[in-house]
Amino acid sequence: MFVKICGITNEEDALLSIAVGADALGFNFVNGSKRKIATQRAAEIARRLPPDVLTVGIFQNDLPERVISVVNETGLMAAQLHGVETAENVKRIKQEVRTVFKAVSAGSQAFYNAEDFGADAILVDSETPGEGEVFDWQMAENGPTGVSLILAGGLTPQNVSQGIRKVRTLGRRCCVRSGA
Repeated sequence: MFVKICGITNEEDALLSIAVGADALGFNFVNGSKRKIATQRAAEIARRLPPDVLTVGIFQNDLPERVISVVNETGLMAAQLHGVETAENVKRIKQEVRTVFKAVSAGSQAFYNAEDFGADAILVDSETPGEGEVFDWQMAENGPTGVSLILAGGLTPQNVSQGIRKVRTLGRRCCVRSGA
């Protein structure tokens, strides 16, 4: 299982997340977010992490140039796009950023057309991605094939195994994302 913890704002939380098994850490660059981190601070933390930990910048409705610039400036390894980015913009970012995740709402048109984005994985979330709300995992049925899914949305120690089983039974690769 792949576990990603988002909302990292300090080195202590980053190291604790790794110690308890996180494979990836998310740094939030979304304006207005309570967990937004300064670019310089994210770079300082990322530089001190083990090289096998995937570091991910979280963005929402930013121009591709900003996403690429922030990822390069901070030394992060991936970008996670939480807005209404077009497939064209996601593909543009993918040309410059090694790993790109695209967040979509389960059951949405973007979910059913997820392959069009060309992302490395699709983060499947509730109607309001990034808000920590559980969605009806049945909505992931009849979704895109040939796309790796990252399960998100209100995951807790009590419900995460059920969510993983539900999505895996659909014949898709499943990963987990949790807010910090």
